[in-house]
Amino acid sequence: MTSHNSNAAVGLAAIALACGAQAADLQVHHRFEQVGEVKVFYREAGNRNAPTVLLLHGFAASSFMYRDLIPKLADKYHVIAPDLPGFGFTEAPERGKYDYTFDQLAKTMTQFTEQLKLDRYAMQVFDYGAPVGWRMAVAHPSRVRAIVSQNGNAYEEGLGQGWAPIQKYWKEPTKANREALHDFPTPGSIKWQYLEGVRDESLVAPDAIALESMLVARPGNAAIQLDLLLDYASNVAKYPEFQTYFRKHQPPLLAVWGKNDPFFLPAGAEAWKRDIPNADVRFYDTGHLALETHGEEIGPVIRAFLDKHMK
Repeated sequence: MTSHNSNAAVGLAAIALACGAQAADLQVHHRFEQVGEVKVFYREAGNRNAPTVLLLHGFAASSFMYRDLIPKLADKYHVIAPDLPGFGFTEAPERGKYDYTFDQLAKTMTQFTEQLKLDRYAMQVFDYGAPVGWRMAVAHPSRVRAIVSQNGNAYEEGLGQGWAPIQKYWKEPTKANREALHDFPTPGSIKWQYLEGVRDESLVAPDAIALESMLVARPGNAAIQLDLLLDYASNVAKYPEFQTYFRKHQPPLLAVWGKNDPFFLPAGAEAWKRDIPNADVRFYDTGHLALETHGEEIGPVIRAFLDKHMK
């Protein structure tokens, strides 16, 4: 073989190796990490030496909501998407043996990141994942490099009419007010949350609805969900503290918002501009779980935002 041909062969081998590494990075691994009494399930993809993106889901979802976004990021980023206790495939103690509050969820997720040695990361949050993420950011602001919020609220003006019966429960946590919300953690309610405000329901994967309905309907889980619903009042009480963090630290922030969300209104996304003037706020003609219908539009926006701020 001539020198020229040898160089060409080496070049082709290098290209093949690079392509193979990229293909491996795009593969999603499904793992568990024991964090205290909680066995946290998480999805992981990308090179562990690359900048980390932490994806925190909310209700009614799990890390499964990020199934299409993860490959869009994993060629360049180390992507971690855990299931919160009480959700998905994470194995947590029964009610009464674990404190199902947002403070405790944040402590578990903080310990999870520390055990995985995630020292700095961008954070994407949705719904319940937002107040968990805000607590983590307030406690350790230097760890958060950038924030993406997909219908993850931090302002009272963002609370829609869907919260009315829940707010009544906050003010008067009686048995009657709790029972009035018994439909909330049910398959029918979950299906409604996926489809409400969606213009083309054929874009919503029925397996997503079926999976989350099955997981939320596990024995004992409904009571856990109602406990978290009651404790959501603690998040609203902490909104001023979260907003102080935004003003003081000015994290790069992108809000990608389903504008027809019955729970979190567009005003909650716009409010960030008061505290972070450079916040990038974008709206999409869909509902609560915007990635289900507009993932192909939102994914590149998230990617461009991370590329800009995670250099």
